[in-house]
Amino acid sequence: RISRCSERVREGAVALVCLCIVSLVDRECPGGSFTHAAVAADSLRCSEVGRSMLQQGGSAVDGAIAALLCTSVVNPQSMGIGGGSILTIRNKKGKVEVYNFRETVPQSFKSNLLNDCSQWIGVPGELRGYEAVHKQYGKLPWAKLFEPTIKLAGEGIPLALKNYHWSLHSENKTVLSTGDILKFPKLAETMKTIAEQGADAFYTGKIGQDLIRDVEAAGGTLKREDLKSFQVRVEDAWTVPVGDTKMHFPPPPAGGPLLAFLLSLMKGFCVNCSLDGDQKIQTYHHFIEAAKFTNGQKKSITDPLFNDKKSADHLIDPSFINQIRDMIFSNRTHDNSYYNNAKPSRDHVGTTHVSVLDQDGLAVSATSTINQLFGGGIYSPRTGIILNNELSDFCGRSLIVTGERPPSSMIPVILESKSGGLLVIGGSGGSMITSAVALSIVNRLWLGMNLKDAIAAPIVFVDSSNNVNFEPDGIRALGHKPGSWKYFFNVVNAVEKENGCIAAVSDSRKNGMSAGY
Repeated sequence: RISRCSERVREGAVALVCLCIVSLVDRECPGGSFTHAAVAADSLRCSEVGRSMLQQGGSAVDGAIAALLCTSVVNPQSMGIGGGSILTIRNKKGKVEVYNFRETVPQSFKSNLLNDCSQWIGVPGELRGYEAVHKQYGKLPWAKLFEPTIKLAGEGIPLALKNYHWSLHSENKTVLSTGDILKFPKLAETMKTIAEQGADAFYTGKIGQDLIRDVEAAGGTLKREDLKSFQVRVEDAWTVPVGDTKMHFPPPPAGGPLLAFLLSLMKGFCVNCSLDGDQKIQTYHHFIEAAKFTNGQKKSITDPLFNDKKSADHLIDPSFINQIRDMIFSNRTHDNSYYNNAKPSRDHVGTTHVSVLDQDGLAVSATSTINQLFGGGIYSPRTGIILNNELSDFCGRSLIVTGERPPSSMIPVILESKSGGLLVIGGSGGSMITSAVALSIVNRLWLGMNLKDAIAAPIVFVDSSNNVNFEPDGIRALGHKPGSWKYFFNVVNAVEKENGCIAAVSDSRKNGMSAGY
């Protein structure tokens, strides 16, 4: 259209035509949506930090890294540079890759680790992962991504933890409560050094040396050799059809195959599923039964480099999915043994998620964690870093191996419709992630909700003992064994592009807000 105009009008008129066309496109997008790019993080502050990077010419990877660094200060209970992440990235040509830089088992660990592992630290991968994805997809200088968080850590933030009923000790040991200013001066120094010197300052430099000294003083087994030898794992995403949509997700030891299994089971019931009248009870009943069978398959999620490489393949096999679907009845439930339930795993509540889509079409779905709230509670006074307790995810296993990554509920996914639409989505909340993300996708794709309502709708969480926990305002009359969960830490953040318009939603459960332009 523009090229035809250019044959007939002067250059200035062409510019005016272009402006009019852009304005028309802007007006066609519904209120609250964006036309260029968007970021959905756990907080408005960090969504805006990510957006700022995009507006300065940065890529979705730049925005995601900056938003995650910001989250490490705004929500330090959830993630930080002492932890690890999984990023699912779709490039402009449609290729989808997974960067897995979750924590790994160190070279030495205590003999009783598998029986009492709540406090033990995995090798942090966060910064090596940022380095790898930035090298491949970053546009802005490395140091630029750290600037907002260095400033934020130095100046401090108002403490907003009322929903968690905690008090914290700051670096000078003063007890803090909601509303007080929490500063991270030592972490600001550490990040400034990393911004200037790169990730090597952490993995082979003085920061790493100081970190190891603090870990050893706390009784941990992490060594300098562990940091030096850490490697990021890059692999193709797994892809399965979910109805008329393709879903790209990280392979084991991430929880992507479990999400695919659960959604594939539900799709068979959602030809006519609805939340109207009696259909609502039936829809939730089918979801709960599917979630119980999904719990029974958690034992299939292991690191394929150290275990059976095909242990999770059946979870995306249509014949197995159909077999399990035939075992789900509309009028009854069963004892746990019916679902082939593995030994119940511990339920965790940490983690954060960021979804980013830039104006060039690069999409990033990133989930990051230090595992439980504030990791294992190990703080490095020399560096300001909070350490993960990721090895607790191996509890109940008979054997672990140096370098192995733990099984995970993390599922940063990207869905692609036949018409070219994209849904970049993931969640936090430990073992609640699968249910929360699955229900958000079901609500959006098959129940006709807009993205905001799909994420805000109450969830049903089937815990590791197959007790059914209903978020407040959720349906209760289903006849399943009720759970006793009082707090639901499930958080889903998503960015969706459809017909040239971008919707971005940060879950209100964590008071999150998205940002875009």
